[in-house]
Amino acid sequence: MTSTVRQLLQTKGNTVYAISPGATVFEALERMAAYDVGALMVMDGDQLVGIFSERDYARKIILMGRISKDTLVGEVMTGELITVTPDATVADCMNLMTGNRVRHLPVLEDGKLVGVVSIGDVVKAIMTQQEFMIAELESYITGSR
Repeated sequence: MTSTVRQLLQTKGNTVYAISPGATVFEALERMAAYDVGALMVMDGDQLVGIFSERDYARKIILMGRISKDTLVGEVMTGELITVTPDATVADCMNLMTGNRVRHLPVLEDGKLVGVVSIGDVVKAIMTQQEFMIAELESYITGSR
């Protein structure tokens, strides 16, 4: 049963898809499509400096009439990040995501990026926890434990 971000990352893996702030938005979109992800961590060397998401593209490129091949990721990324540590609970993540209307939480340990948790990861973990709890309760009620 997954209850912390550390356990969630052990289950799903801690692969991080990233891009440089100097890359073009078009390059970011190509990378997102190749990896089938909705966001990329923006890394300056080994330093997390932002996140670039489908939402950033829709609101800061399309709606503003900008051109993705001429715009740098660093110009339109979200720089104010909401992050979690590996010791945060899945419930903490859900509360942060819903309260702040974000779909991705970078996971930092000792200031270093060690993974990313998406809303899909959190929902899946919560559903798994609930299924486990239901099975335990059914087993208890029927006396088959």
